[in-house]
Amino acid sequence: MRGNRPTRRAVLRQWLALPALPAALALSAASAPGAERRLVPTPACDDREDTTPSQTEGPFHKPDSPMRHEFVPEDAGGQVTLVGLVLTPRCRPVTNALVDIWHADPDGAYDNDGFRFRGHQFTDPDGRYWVRTLRPGLYGSRTRHYHVKIQPEGGPLLTTQLYFPGEARNGDDWLFDPALVMTMAEVGDGELGRFDFVVDV
Repeated sequence: MRGNRPTRRAVLRQWLALPALPAALALSAASAPGAERRLVPTPACDDREDTTPSQTEGPFHKPDSPMRHEFVPEDAGGQVTLVGLVLTPRCRPVTNALVDIWHADPDGAYDNDGFRFRGHQFTDPDGRYWVRTLRPGLYGSRTRHYHVKIQPEGGPLLTTQLYFPGEARNGDDWLFDPALVMTMAEVGDGELGRFDFVVDV
């Protein structure tokens, strides 16, 4: 039952309370009794991980977005809380990396006049980021996606996109890359997503 699932806020508190490497298991709270399915823990690091694939930024990026974690009010319905790590290829957390996220609104439109569903932040000392937002809508031939830019201090810029599992349009979108699919789970008051970025520094 939905009432037995942990809330996004409770899982986020657990996530932020853990150091970076044990945080690979932080979202197992989504497997509490009544949860429909759990988020799969991040695989253990081997000697060297492949870097996250890059993708086009598209035509709707805007510089100078506000610094924030929350794109929607606390009481907004249908929320997605996205969490993850920024890591080096040797699985060390990247501190103070820029994480810039933007996406279409639920109707598939981008705010090109203001900064709705746009924002940036910097990873914490354990390489973590998080954002509270909504599922983006569909437009044109594109499947559902978030846009992301990651840049370590003094390092190269990664521009990429993140995708939702199980979307009907994934197979028809020529940009879709299964390596960029988020892990998703339902929680008591919305959805929880996870994606870890691996970047050169």
